[in-house]
Amino acid sequence: MEAVTILLADDESMLLLDFEGTLTGAGFLVTSVTSGAKAIAILHSVNSQIDGVVTDIRFREFPDGWEVARVAREIDAFMPIVYISGHGALDWVSRGVPDSIMIEKPFTPAQLVTAVSQLLNARPPRAPQPGT
Repeated sequence: MEAVTILLADDESMLLLDFEGTLTGAGFLVTSVTSGAKAIAILHSVNSQIDGVVTDIRFREFPDGWEVARVAREIDAFMPIVYISGHGALDWVSRGVPDSIMIEKPFTPAQLVTAVSQLLNARPPRAPQPGT
Protein backbone atom coordinates (compact mmCIF):
# COMPACT_ATOMS: atom_id res chain seq x y z
CA MET A 1 0.00 0.00 0.00
CA GLU A 2 1.29 3.43 -0.94
CA ALA A 3 1.86 5.92 1.86
CA VAL A 4 -0.80 8.62 2.20
CA THR A 5 0.47 12.13 2.91
CA ILE A 6 -1.66 14.60 4.84
CA LEU A 7 -0.93 18.33 4.88
CA LEU A 8 -1.63 19.56 8.41
CA ALA A 9 -1.91 23.31 9.07
CA ASP A 10 -2.42 24.80 12.54
CA ASP A 11 -0.68 27.77 14.14
CA GLU A 12 -0.97 26.43 17.69
CA SER A 13 2.28 24.49 18.15
CA MET A 14 1.11 22.15 20.91
CA LEU A 15 -2.05 21.23 19.03
CA LEU A 16 -0.07 20.79 15.81
CA LEU A 17 2.20 18.28 17.57
CA ASP A 18 -0.80 16.43 19.04
CA PHE A 19 -2.60 16.24 15.69
CA GLU A 20 0.58 15.19 13.90
CA GLY A 21 1.11 12.41 16.43
CA THR A 22 -2.47 11.24 16.01
CA LEU A 23 -2.19 11.09 12.22
CA THR A 24 1.25 9.45 12.13
CA GLY A 25 0.04 6.94 14.74
CA ALA A 26 -2.78 6.06 12.33
CA GLY A 27 -0.23 5.35 9.59
CA PHE A 28 -0.29 8.60 7.62
CA LEU A 29 2.75 10.57 6.53
CA VAL A 30 2.28 14.14 7.74
CA THR A 31 3.65 17.43 6.46
CA SER A 32 3.00 20.01 9.18
CA VAL A 33 2.98 23.79 8.76
CA THR A 34 2.07 26.69 11.02
CA SER A 35 0.42 29.04 8.53
CA GLY A 36 -1.95 29.14 5.61
CA ALA A 37 0.75 30.69 3.43
CA LYS A 38 3.11 27.76 4.09
CA ALA A 39 0.31 25.29 3.37
CA ILE A 40 -0.45 26.96 0.04
CA ALA A 41 3.26 27.03 -0.87
CA ILE A 42 3.44 23.26 -0.32
CA LEU A 43 0.29 22.68 -2.35
CA HIS A 44 1.80 24.69 -5.22
CA SER A 45 5.22 22.99 -5.07
CA VAL A 46 6.04 20.95 -8.16
CA ASN A 47 6.66 17.67 -6.36
CA SER A 48 3.80 17.98 -3.89
CA GLN A 49 2.25 14.58 -3.20
CA ILE A 50 -0.47 15.70 -0.80
CA ASP A 51 -3.39 13.28 -0.52
CA GLY A 52 -5.50 15.24 1.96
CA VAL A 53 -5.58 18.49 3.93
CA VAL A 54 -6.37 19.07 7.59
CA THR A 55 -6.46 22.80 8.30
CA ASP A 56 -7.37 25.14 11.10
CA ILE A 57 -9.60 27.97 9.93
CA ARG A 58 -8.05 30.93 11.74
CA PHE A 59 -4.39 31.79 11.43
CA ARG A 60 -2.62 34.87 12.75
CA GLU A 61 -2.27 36.14 9.19
CA PHE A 62 -4.08 35.68 5.87
CA PRO A 63 -4.58 33.31 4.11
CA ASP A 64 -7.02 31.48 6.36
CA GLY A 65 -8.04 27.84 6.28
CA TRP A 66 -10.95 28.57 3.97
CA GLU A 67 -8.44 29.83 1.39
CA VAL A 68 -6.09 26.87 1.93
CA ALA A 69 -8.98 24.53 1.11
CA ARG A 70 -9.99 26.52 -1.99
CA VAL A 71 -6.42 26.38 -3.34
CA ALA A 72 -6.21 22.64 -2.62
CA ARG A 73 -9.44 22.06 -4.54
CA GLU A 74 -8.21 24.19 -7.47
CA ILE A 75 -5.22 21.86 -7.70
CA ASP A 76 -7.21 18.66 -7.11
CA ALA A 77 -11.01 18.86 -7.34
CA PHE A 78 -11.37 15.79 -5.11
CA MET A 79 -8.80 16.69 -2.43
CA PRO A 80 -10.11 15.54 0.96
CA ILE A 81 -10.47 18.57 3.26
CA VAL A 82 -10.97 18.43 7.03
CA TYR A 83 -11.42 21.74 8.81
CA ILE A 84 -10.51 21.89 12.50
CA SER A 85 -11.50 24.90 14.54
CA GLY A 86 -12.58 26.19 17.88
CA HIS A 87 -14.35 29.00 16.02
CA GLY A 88 -15.95 29.21 12.64
CA ALA A 89 -18.02 26.06 12.51
CA LEU A 90 -21.08 28.18 11.83
CA ASP A 91 -19.36 29.57 8.71
CA TRP A 92 -18.60 26.12 7.32
CA VAL A 93 -21.85 25.84 5.35
CA SER A 94 -21.25 29.14 3.55
CA ARG A 95 -17.43 29.22 3.34
CA GLY A 96 -16.30 25.59 3.33
CA VAL A 97 -15.64 23.62 0.16
CA PRO A 98 -18.21 20.96 -0.84
CA ASP A 99 -17.79 17.45 0.56
CA SER A 100 -15.52 18.58 3.37
CA ILE A 101 -15.78 17.80 7.06
CA MET A 102 -15.71 20.23 9.99
CA ILE A 103 -14.66 19.03 13.42
CA GLU A 104 -14.70 21.42 16.33
CA LYS A 105 -11.89 21.68 18.87
CA PRO A 106 -11.59 20.03 21.26
CA PHE A 107 -12.05 16.66 19.58
CA THR A 108 -10.78 13.15 20.16
CA PRO A 109 -7.95 11.62 18.14
CA ALA A 110 -10.44 9.07 16.79
CA GLN A 111 -12.63 11.87 15.38
CA LEU A 112 -9.69 13.25 13.40
CA VAL A 113 -8.59 9.88 12.04
CA THR A 114 -12.17 8.93 11.17
CA ALA A 115 -12.80 12.21 9.31
CA VAL A 116 -9.59 11.94 7.26
CA SER A 117 -10.16 8.24 6.50
CA GLN A 118 -13.79 8.80 5.52
CA LEU A 119 -12.86 11.44 2.95
CA LEU A 120 -9.90 9.47 1.59
CA ASN A 121 -12.10 6.41 1.13
CA ALA A 122 -14.79 8.46 -0.64
CA ARG A 123 -12.51 10.08 -3.20
CA PRO A 124 -12.41 8.68 -6.75
CA PRO A 125 -9.19 6.92 -7.78
CA ARG A 126 -6.49 9.25 -9.05
CA ALA A 127 -5.26 8.99 -12.61
CA PRO A 128 -1.76 7.49 -12.77
CA GLN A 129 0.99 10.08 -12.86
CA PRO A 130 3.42 9.97 -15.81
CA GLY A 131 6.36 7.74 -15.00
CA THR A 132 4.59 5.73 -12.25
